[in-house]
Amino acid sequence: MIEEPILQRVIGAALRTGGDFAEVFAEDKRTSSAYLDDGKVEELTSGRDRGAGIRVVVGDTTGYAHTADLSEAGLTAAAEAAAAAARGGGGGTKVVALERRPTSPGTIRIYPDDVPKARKVELLLTADEVARSEGSAITQVSASYADSRRRILVANSEGNLATDDQVRTLFAVSCVATGDTGMQTGRESVGHTMGFELFDRYDVEELAKTAAGRALTKLSARPAPSGSMPVVIGSGGGGVLFHEACGHGLEADLVAKSASVFRGRVGERVASPGVTIVDDGTMDLEWGRFAIDDEGNPAQRNVLIEDGYLSDYMWDFLRARKEGRASSGNGRRQSYQHLPMVRMTNTYLLAGTDEPDDIIASTPSGVFVKHLGGGQVNTATGDFVFGMTEAYLIEDGEITEPLREGNLIGNGPEVLTQIDALGNDFAMGPPGTCGKDGQGVPVGDGVPTLRVQSLTIGGTAA
Repeated sequence: MIEEPILQRVIGAALRTGGDFAEVFAEDKRTSSAYLDDGKVEELTSGRDRGAGIRVVVGDTTGYAHTADLSEAGLTAAAEAAAAAARGGGGGTKVVALERRPTSPGTIRIYPDDVPKARKVELLLTADEVARSEGSAITQVSASYADSRRRILVANSEGNLATDDQVRTLFAVSCVATGDTGMQTGRESVGHTMGFELFDRYDVEELAKTAAGRALTKLSARPAPSGSMPVVIGSGGGGVLFHEACGHGLEADLVAKSASVFRGRVGERVASPGVTIVDDGTMDLEWGRFAIDDEGNPAQRNVLIEDGYLSDYMWDFLRARKEGRASSGNGRRQSYQHLPMVRMTNTYLLAGTDEPDDIIASTPSGVFVKHLGGGQVNTATGDFVFGMTEAYLIEDGEITEPLREGNLIGNGPEVLTQIDALGNDFAMGPPGTCGKDGQGVPVGDGVPTLRVQSLTIGGTAA
């Protein structure tokens, strides 16, 4: 993407006025997407974004500049602008010897760029046709396809030089069913860090049937109850709860700002025995997988909570360096136009030994949440509210009636201590995009079936 001698000279220019650290992040990203609504293809787009960001650090001050001009002149101008922003002093020249770091990007069998657009549109039309065939109550169907190929290069004044080639493919179906209870929705999505071979693993027709089935089931749903009660969260579908309610509080930048309820608690018990939470950027094919983070550090598997005890936070390069430790491979950015920050990758709660059916059978009454939707979290307190997109009543140890959408309300740290059963059926959930400080990055999450002794359900039942 950029020749090594040019990188060396650009980093030298960035350090010329006394910078402590300089970094070049270059990115070449191609995207393609298609969207169908109400039987018509509404959007069919493709794009390319290419450029570089230069970061210069002087003491506690960071200067950053980005440019779409990848010539040596363009990069040098950005480096000088970043250095001026960091406002160093001294002068002189520093020569950096770059050492290429080996990486292991995933193997792609079918690059999406090689697949005709007509084939991608065909998938959308198939999903629409199959979803509508599930019942006349299905009144609206939308489907979307997206792929991306993101090639990055990171070089810095510590001598590191690394590259990565990230390919992701996504497909989603949403349905609306209309009946006596009004309109109800159902959705299903799949996405992996892989090429068009995604559709050798997943059948679009089955995805459409699942989405339609969820919407149709809700037509006969009763209002969700209100109050505190035991809640069983299904495997895969509830991972977003731990991503949002606990994961953000374990990011070192929020800890440093005293915006985390987990600040200063390393080594303390913060969860029930048996609860182990991991963030893992090496997880093969998962949505948050990569070979290197956006600071050039290898992806890692980081144990955050082990058997109930807080063992570590997630770290980016600069905060780790300040603490005299290594990065955990969690420095991520949305694009070359953004500074990196501490971000999750694939965050999940490890499986236990309980049989999922036994967890339900030992719950006299409560709610079974199969899928959670979006929500809001206060990382300083851990308080959260999540929407339940698919939930059922538990009565006498059995899953019975479906429930209309309601809210799940609680506190992340309290949830960790209230888990009293962990299933042996771990699964990752659907692909997600995590937003933080205006930046979005692809992430994954997962859980086994688990039971929380008490959570508040915000339903509408009297």
